[in-house]
This record gives sequence, C-alpha cells and structure tokens, in this order.
Amino acid sequence: MIQENIEKIRKIVPKDITIVAATKTRSVDEIKQAITCGITDIGENYIQEAEKKFNDIKRIVKWHLIGHLQKNKVKKAVKIFDIIETVDSFEIAKEISKHTEKGFPVLIEINSAREQQKSGVYPENLEQVLVNISTLSNISVLGLMTMGPVVENPEEIRPYFRLTKQLFDFTKKLNLPNVEMKILSMGMSNSWQVAIEEGATCIRIGTAIFGPRT
Repeated sequence: MIQENIEKIRKIVPKDITIVAATKTRSVDEIKQAITCGITDIGENYIQEAEKKFNDIKRIVKWHLIGHLQKNKVKKAVKIFDIIETVDSFEIAKEISKHTEKGFPVLIEINSAREQQKSGVYPENLEQVLVNISTLSNISVLGLMTMGPVVENPEEIRPYFRLTKQLFDFTKKLNLPNVEMKILSMGMSNSWQVAIEEGATCIRIGTAIFGPRT
C-alpha cells in the first residue's frame, strides 16, 4: 500500500517539490518501506518519538522537525534534526543558535490564520522577528512554513497558503543577513495539491502515504 500511494503521489507532484513523509505514530518498518520507495525526507512532531526512530534509521534520510519545539528540548532536537521547520520566536531561534554551529537551517512558522491556540508568528510580526533572528550567526533561515486551519474542504485553506506565499516573496526583498527564502513548506494529506498551486516547494504528507492512523 505504501509503495502504491507514493507512486500515485509522485505521478502528480512536480519533481522539484520536496515530499516530506509525516511519520508521527508510524513504525520504523513503515518508515523504512517509504524510504525504499524513494522518500528522502521525513517529518516528526515529537522529540522523544523521533529520537527512538533516529537511533534505528540514522541519517539515511533528512530529518525535519514539523511539530512545536519547546525551549528545553532544543539541545536534543539539533542533534537529531537536519532542519527545524517550526521556529516561532526570536527566543527559540536564540536557543537553537546557542547549541549549533554556523548555518543551522530553520524555517519560520507562520500562524497564517492567527489562531490563538496554535503556535507560529503572526503575519504582521514576521518582519521584526526576521530582523532579530538575522543577527544570530549560527542560524540560517531558509524559508517559511504554515499549517493553516483544519478545514473539511481544501479550498478553504487556499487564502492562508496564498498569504504565506506573499510573505515569502516579501521577505525575499528584505535582503537580510542569514535569511534566504528557498523553502515554502505548506500542505498536508488533504491540502497538498492546493499548496502546490499556491507556490509550496515542500509538502508534508502522512495519511496519503501510510493510510489512516490506527
């Protein structure tokens, strides 16, 4: 099933789009199947769960942190992950910078729908946050990430993806040090096609690869 699902997705997804397999609650065997079928990037939400899998799988894939990062977990996170997609404050970026060497890649998470219960930088605060983070020599901001609200109809999420792409384009023009807009991470199993139409360069897919969670 995993192979069939990946083949179906690959037929539609342009070759220059990175597919991150979202592997929360998935077994090491399932992840290894996906890797055998050509998946090169995996995304984990929780440090503790990722650590167990990392000890088995190692660096045969690129590890993305796609869940919220707490300050007290940063030291462990930078040992496992190749990129942290969910930087949502100067404080968390400063903590990452403290525990890494020059050029550690991160994305800034945008709270595109301004949902109070979710983490992420509000659109109107992005420029100031980036200006502050650009002073950290060990951090390399490579782009933006958004989750968007949970919706039934993928079309309802389009305005939030569009807004994030506008912020991505705006940020490119700021020419800040240690900031280079290359990656726009948007879209999940039910919304990745809309995300690509709105400019995503990276999509995070779990259920559409592995099937429903048990």
